[in-house]
Amino acid sequence: MNTAPELFPRSARVALPSEGEARPPRGGPAAAAGAMLEIGDLHVSYGQVDAVRGVSLKLDKGQIISVIGPNGAGKTTLLAAAMGLLPCKGTLRFEGEDLHGLDVEARVERGLCLVPEKRELFGELSVLDNLQLGAFSKRLRSDALKRRLQFVYDRFPRLAERRTQRADTLSGGERQMLAVGRALMSQPRLLMLDEPSLGLAPLIVRDILTIVRKLRDDGVSILLVEQNARAALESSDHGYVLETGEIALSGPSAQLESDPRVQATYLGGGTHDDD
Repeated sequence: MNTAPELFPRSARVALPSEGEARPPRGGPAAAAGAMLEIGDLHVSYGQVDAVRGVSLKLDKGQIISVIGPNGAGKTTLLAAAMGLLPCKGTLRFEGEDLHGLDVEARVERGLCLVPEKRELFGELSVLDNLQLGAFSKRLRSDALKRRLQFVYDRFPRLAERRTQRADTLSGGERQMLAVGRALMSQPRLLMLDEPSLGLAPLIVRDILTIVRKLRDDGVSILLVEQNARAALESSDHGYVLETGEIALSGPSAQLESDPRVQATYLGGGTHDDD
């Protein structure tokens, strides 16, 4: 059984009011019509352990969606299933196409990309080599590869400065920049980020999430998994609270930020709800 704490009782697991969902996303243009990613009644198991149970969420084009929750809630498992790294049951569609049966490379080719929690960089290789490996599946011509590299360098000037440096000599923030930059080399339309703030100083977290928000202006939609609930909700348009493998709450991020239970459990605030 999943041993993650159940912070919201099942009787309280209802979506927040939907008022305002049709408004333009905070900090970005209105989402285009039609869901980019659809997950419905998703189930993922490790042997006899149900890590994700009946999870449903939707991400529209032009949105940043956040998934918050405690350790062991199933957040990383959810992303791994969407990327094809774990078998799953349920609905899983990207831009209307059923993802079941497509391997990881095929999903990358269609515009879906994951930046894993541990970043998975090639430490003995240079920054430039790591970035070029990110474009491997696209088989870009030399001129197209140079344009893509410049796209990444324009957004992460520090990587341009460090292009000949080994990845394992970078700071934590620089490694996270490199992990995101490598993912961008595959020209994703949907970027999934697993705990991008993990182990980083608050100022670096702010810089990373500022860049994430700016990526939306480049046409990249974002699915953001974060334990730093405040940073995640402040950076996203819509949020989901995942606990013990199930969606406990969901709603526009601004409404989640003001929900007393979310404040008490994740944002360090108080609540007068004693039930």
